[in-house]
Amino acid sequence: MDLLSRVLSLIPVGGRLDVRCHFGAPWAIAQGNAAVREIPYHVLVSGEAVLEFGDGPSEPLTAGDIILFPSGGSHRIHDGSGLLPAPPAGRQDVSLIVAENEGSGARADILCGRFLVGAVPDRLLREHLPGRLVVRSAHSAALNGNGEAAGTLAGTRLARLIELMREESVDEGPGSEALVNHLSAALFALTLRFASGGAQPPHGLLALAARPRLQPAITAMFDAPEKPLTLDQLGTLCNMSRATFVRQFQEVIGRSATDMLTDIRMTLAGRKLTESSVGIAEIGEMVGYQSNAAFQRIFRRRIGVTPARYRTLGGKVEAT
Repeated sequence: MDLLSRVLSLIPVGGRLDVRCHFGAPWAIAQGNAAVREIPYHVLVSGEAVLEFGDGPSEPLTAGDIILFPSGGSHRIHDGSGLLPAPPAGRQDVSLIVAENEGSGARADILCGRFLVGAVPDRLLREHLPGRLVVRSAHSAALNGNGEAAGTLAGTRLARLIELMREESVDEGPGSEALVNHLSAALFALTLRFASGGAQPPHGLLALAARPRLQPAITAMFDAPEKPLTLDQLGTLCNMSRATFVRQFQEVIGRSATDMLTDIRMTLAGRKLTESSVGIAEIGEMVGYQSNAAFQRIFRRRIGVTPARYRTLGGKVEAT
C-alpha cells in the first residue's frame, strides 16, 4: 500500500461543501481559525484571485486552483483590486448557501467547504503537511512547440472532479448533498496525490512519498509499529548508514523519523481505544510500548489527555 493510502486508511477524512460563491469585483472571503478536526478548502472554478495567509507574501490564484489549510489557520482570498468589498448576500439553496454580491468587476466563481477529520489523533496528517497548500491543476498542461497549452484543465482527473462538484452544486437533484460531500472527500485524496506527484512536492509527508529510497523505513513503521524500530535498523532497511538516513529523512519531512513513528503509533492507539474494548496496557504493547507507564506518558504528551480519558470522550478531543 502506498504512503497516502496508508495515512488515509488510518485517518478517515470526509468532506462537506458549504458555500457556492458568485462574485464580481470587488469581493473578499475572510475566514478565521478553523474548528477542531476541520481543514478549510476553496476551489477557484473561474476567474482570478489573491490569497493572503499568515505573514507570507500574497499569492495570485487562477481558475482551477485548489487551496486547503491543513493547519486550519485564518486566511483571506480577494479579487486583488484593493477596493473595499460590499458584504455578500447569502441565500439558502437546497443543500448549501449561495453567496452573491453586487460587484460589477471581473467575475469569480468559488466553491468553499471543509474536509472533516475523523475522531482519531490527527497529528500524523496535520503535522506532516504544510499549513497552506495550493494545488494548481490548470498548470499541469504540457506545452506544445508553439508555447501553447497542449492539454486542457478538463483533461485532468482533478478537473473532472471539480467540474462534477460544480455541476451538482448548481443543478441539484435527488441525493446531490450526499454526492457532493462524497466528492469533497475524494477531492482531498486526489489533491494530495496531485501535489505529491509534482516536480517539487511540498515539504513534508507529500515529498516523502516521492523518495523511494526511504520507502522501506516507512513500510516498516506502518507494518510493524509494535517492533522496537531503531534508527540504525531503519537506516539498514534503506541501505543507508544511520547518519545518512537521519539526514535525508529530516531534509525531506522537516521532522525526525522517531517523531513520525510516534505519530503512527499514537494514531493506531487512538483508533483501537475508540473502536475496541481492548485494555489500555495491551493496546500500548500493540503499538510498541512494553511499559504501560511509558505508553500513558507519551500518549498524554502527544494527545493532551490520558488513554482512558480519550476512550471516554470517544476520541473527540482538541488537538494539542
